[in-house]
Amino acid sequence: MRYLADILTLSRFILAIVLFFWAILGGSTEGAFIIFFAAVLTDTFDGTCARKWPFPKGKEPKYRKYAALYDMVSDVLLAASQVLFLTLHVNAIFGISVIIFYVVICSIIELIVYGKFFGHPDNCTPNSLTKKNFPLAKKLVLVRRYIYTICIGIINAVVLFATSWPNPVKYILFAAGCSVYIYMWLFLRQRRENISRDAVDIEKELTRKAKKEKK
Repeated sequence: MRYLADILTLSRFILAIVLFFWAILGGSTEGAFIIFFAAVLTDTFDGTCARKWPFPKGKEPKYRKYAALYDMVSDVLLAASQVLFLTLHVNAIFGISVIIFYVVICSIIELIVYGKFFGHPDNCTPNSLTKKNFPLAKKLVLVRRYIYTICIGIINAVVLFATSWPNPVKYILFAAGCSVYIYMWLFLRQRRENISRDAVDIEKELTRKAKKEKK
């Protein structure tokens, strides 16, 4: 069971690639929704599985050193593939609008929190919000996650209602999707608590580095 989280993450990566080519080749809207929804389910439960069945400390497989990177790449590729399908086959204006909105918001948050794009708490600039007010920076990072979740939910709903399925089926699937996203929302709240606990250690590390730079 310890490998279940890794299997789910790998499955999401594979589904993201399948969805990408599905969009390029002009697959059905129904198929796109099923692929994406299955991938979202893996995203919903891989973190839960990782916490419930962790590897013993010091005995994790070497590839898990980059587990966070694998997870992030899978999420980005999946979201990009669904937006691509939406833009090419459902509503181009809406798809492009979502892309612009998300990129602009995330870019602003990155610049404020880290002082540069693709930043991280341990390599941010001296004028970044992370250096000046870490608790506030932490909240902005969570805002970005919330925006991502909301955008993905809206995109999938638009794709769902663009299918040829009967309305009762659409409503049932929509309700199921809402249940998944409510779970993810609660999971993000739990992640917020985890970040709060880790914040003390990160702040200590930032303080240590700052003192070292002054010497």
